[in-house]
Amino acid sequence: MDAVRLIVTSRRSLAAGGDARETLAEVWQAQALAQAIGSRLAVAGPPELRGEALGLTELAGRGCGVLDPPELAPGELRASQLTELGDAHHTLMYLGGLLGEVGIALVALASAADDEGTYWQCMEAIDAADESRDRVREMLRRLADREQALPEREAG
Repeated sequence: MDAVRLIVTSRRSLAAGGDARETLAEVWQAQALAQAIGSRLAVAGPPELRGEALGLTELAGRGCGVLDPPELAPGELRASQLTELGDAHHTLMYLGGLLGEVGIALVALASAADDEGTYWQCMEAIDAADESRDRVREMLRRLADREQALPEREAG
């Protein structure tokens, strides 16, 4: 499935809310999807994005690692449904939005946490989501720089 469609599905699922367990499962799904997108960009994306894409893969993996993995039925892992990235800029714009929403959801969960374990799990996941979003922003900046450089090369 196309990356943007999977991101939109994740955003809708996250926005639908639910209890803390369901929200954490959606956060985990979003981080796993970010990890898969980063991995694909690192292997087959524009060359100037590969280093940042590897960083995104690692950070999103950390975001999954600090959370308890959800119990998913076969075929429910969105990251495993990723078949194509589409336009890198478009995909990264949507992914940045998703990661921002993940951070907001985690802040809400941390604020309402009944136990210290959930609170700290959310705090670590917030850090991973923020750092992942920073990588996405850097990749978008690099794409913009590349676009600016192309007309200069053609004119020269």
